[in-house]
Amino acid sequence: MEMNHPSSRYSYEPVLRWDPEVEDYFNKAYGPDHFARISKALTRPSCYSCIRVNTVKTTSDAVIEKLTKILNDSEDGLKLVQSPISKCQIPGLEYVVFVNGSGPHRIEYGSSPENPPKEVLVSRKCAEAVLRGAQVYVPGVLACTAHVEKGDAVAVCVAMEQPNDEGDWSVNMTRGTTLQGQPTDPFYCERSGLYIGMGTAMLSRAGMFRVSHGVAVDLNNRVFRLPSFHNVLEGEIFLQNLPSIVAAHALDPQKGERILDMCAAPGGKTTAIAILMNDEGEIVAADRSHNKVLDVQRLSAEMGLTCITTCKLDALKSVCLPNTLSDSTTSNGDISGSVTSHSELLSNEGMVPHASRKSEAENSYEKNASTEQPNGGDNISQSEIRKNKGRLKNGRGRTQTQGGRAGKSQGFPPNSFDRVLLDAPCSALGLRPRLFAGLETVISLRNHGRYQRKMFDQAVQLVRVGGVLVYSTCTINPSENEAVVRYALDKYKFLSLAPQHPRIGGPGLVGRCEFPDGYVEEWLKPGEDKMVQKFDPSSELDTIGFFIAKFSVGPKD
Repeated sequence: MEMNHPSSRYSYEPVLRWDPEVEDYFNKAYGPDHFARISKALTRPSCYSCIRVNTVKTTSDAVIEKLTKILNDSEDGLKLVQSPISKCQIPGLEYVVFVNGSGPHRIEYGSSPENPPKEVLVSRKCAEAVLRGAQVYVPGVLACTAHVEKGDAVAVCVAMEQPNDEGDWSVNMTRGTTLQGQPTDPFYCERSGLYIGMGTAMLSRAGMFRVSHGVAVDLNNRVFRLPSFHNVLEGEIFLQNLPSIVAAHALDPQKGERILDMCAAPGGKTTAIAILMNDEGEIVAADRSHNKVLDVQRLSAEMGLTCITTCKLDALKSVCLPNTLSDSTTSNGDISGSVTSHSELLSNEGMVPHASRKSEAENSYEKNASTEQPNGGDNISQSEIRKNKGRLKNGRGRTQTQGGRAGKSQGFPPNSFDRVLLDAPCSALGLRPRLFAGLETVISLRNHGRYQRKMFDQAVQLVRVGGVLVYSTCTINPSENEAVVRYALDKYKFLSLAPQHPRIGGPGLVGRCEFPDGYVEEWLKPGEDKMVQKFDPSSELDTIGFFIAKFSVGPKD
């Protein structure tokens, strides 16, 4: 329910602060008015949650029925709008479900100069999660009014990074700071326009800074009201941004094909591709982080998908020439290095850990420790013994408790895959809501693009002739989008831009940008702009900022 308009202080009107040179660059790329709209849109979440249904396990209709019951039975008073759940109307995306939210709402904070509300100040990252529907958890709380007790009504506001004397950005306060509601408070002005809702304290002030986890504030009156799907219908649904789902469709995977997802974690696009293939074929999901590979394994197992194999691999080292191939075998027998298949994971008893069962590593540690010579001997050093004893004392690590393992790959021979998805690590300047962007500079934006070109150089070698390569990012930065496409088309004459289906994003940028330091950045040529998809956060689609380019691979020289 909308309330009377609060004072300008107790409102949500954040202004995204950019490095001046970056702002000038984006103004040249988009035009000042358009970029101002993009910048404002980035500070707000999308007005709906986008859910991808796991059609291997269930149907959109069944999910809509279950979600409707869950929302109707919810005790948090989250009444969204009439008929909030709907099936996506875009042809081919009927398995995508939208759950509408609402906002921005005007919140009555009960403020007056004589009686200001009690306040809880949270970190920016906590606030960004809260704006997407999360609760205020203890680790996100930075400061609090004195004498807050459990059950008190509190206003929640955001601690933003501020420029410091060294030219850097930082939050200028210590965790546990006591807030005052008066203008004499040194942080009073910094909180103006950054209030995200009113809630009930679930802990006293002392409790918020004493315990390590749990809900600190039940935020029951929010500026943006979006349902949380934490632990809801696990394995049946996956919360995913619409452009990410479109990227999987652009790849157009076919049953029985061999596909590489070069930067796969956390596995959203990997599992989307597997579902489009009806879990028939082979998808290799690679990531450079051991723990992120385990995340992909866990999600694949949760969704019951068996066509996905995983490996730990740096995208910059994806290509392995034939004379350097490892002798190690794989679950499929033809992939260089070590990968873990999910049919193997699902049947592996290690997926169900028992306290009585020791891992091979633990047995090895114990054996080494018990047989070690007093002077250190030849087998293992005293430092290793101490490390191993520490590991045993501290319990099983994440790898052992999940029963997972991330086989390390030495890379793949050229022309190994029918299709490759390079969803490149990027500046992420399209993600929403975003409350801070001051760290990126023109140089850092260029460097992101250079890094992505190196990954693209690897990806293009791995796709067979006649295959498809899809490049995507979640940023609005032309250096990482249009400039990378220009590089690819100029360097690899056998590549050509291919049509994408569905096509719901807008065109890319045509032309070039000349920088004050003399650097010239080339973008797309007329006609090429209509072949890529660019998702604008300020458009009616109300998505994150995202970019997709699809390439057909012709005969290689």
